Amino acid sequence: MKTSTNSQLLVVICSIVLWMTSSTVFANPLPGDSLTKESIKKEMKLVADWQIAHKFKYPEYDWTAGALYAGMAQWAKIAGDESYWDYLKGVGGRLNWGDGPRLYHADDQCIGQMYVELYRKYGKMYMIQPTLNTLTYISEYPSKNDLDFTKKGASDRWAWCDALFMAPTVWAKMYNVTKDKRYSKFLDHEYKATTDYLYDKSEHLYYRDSRYFTKTEKNGKKVFWGRGNGWVYAGLSTILTELPKDYKNRKMYEKIYLEMSEKLASLQGPDGYWHASLLDPDSYPTPETSASGFNCYGLAWGINNGYLSKEKYLPVVLKAWIALMCSVDPDGKLCWVQPIGGDPQKVTREMTEIYGVGAFLLAGSEMVKLTEK
Repeated sequence: MKTSTNSQLLVVICSIVLWMTSSTVFANPLPGDSLTKESIKKEMKLVADWQIAHKFKYPEYDWTAGALYAGMAQWAKIAGDESYWDYLKGVGGRLNWGDGPRLYHADDQCIGQMYVELYRKYGKMYMIQPTLNTLTYISEYPSKNDLDFTKKGASDRWAWCDALFMAPTVWAKMYNVTKDKRYSKFLDHEYKATTDYLYDKSEHLYYRDSRYFTKTEKNGKKVFWGRGNGWVYAGLSTILTELPKDYKNRKMYEKIYLEMSEKLASLQGPDGYWHASLLDPDSYPTPETSASGFNCYGLAWGINNGYLSKEKYLPVVLKAWIALMCSVDPDGKLCWVQPIGGDPQKVTREMTEIYGVGAFLLAGSEMVKLTEK
């Protein structure tokens, strides 16, 4: 009964806070110490610990887990507690540092993000060698399949927008670590091909895949999936982190990032969340925290790295983080996460998924940096 009462009280408090911060300019954005470095880290620890304590149903090499580990690695860097690195090392050891079983599939490369961060921490080549072997083979024998998602073998390419978080981040990290131009060449070629195919240049959003080119929402607008674009946006932030400032094709990624930043900021709901459908939030009015987490991460990253102005984007980021904070149960469970899918779906509060936790931890890592600035 006490937990239920606390949860209800938290919902009431968060509703009031979100109402108070629904304007575009914050004179005094939050009561108390809600946005101190210590309070943000406390919230991240609560969510990370809850997830570690609750076993998930997916294989440890799965893309869902890869997204979790990406966020967990960023948390490990600032947690001041080696147990989080030990958790990630344990995963790598159990998997013998290997990727998923599908050679070309972007989802099965996602875990490589974690391997690179562990390599950076410990300097052990065996932690990244299997992934390097995979990427080297793919770069030398790339798939020539069509990006049309209705055709067999399309998933051997980055033919769906989620893939732009799963794989390109790994290619960028491996290029940064090795300086092997085979990886950067493949990254640029495939990212441009997917963007030319799935990116709507008028809306500055990505279709989930080719099946959605002609679909519309109930309000008649195009179908742009909230988390799908969150995948892309978070991936861009990671890619730009890894590519050198003088990288010859960096401007391609910067252009997309800036266009998506402006668009996504304009689509944030008054409650601080982004919704399952970006252009038809009325049909999906409930919060969706995986999209919101990835977008909060990407926008905060942009402020921290000088791409986005604080005057325009900081209110959006603060409102997003408050909303995410209000989606955490007292025990640390992150709520309102849309289940696995490829398009907008209904979401309820009790829904949670490990990739949502990854997004939350990525967002929190940039929020900590914001407080340090």
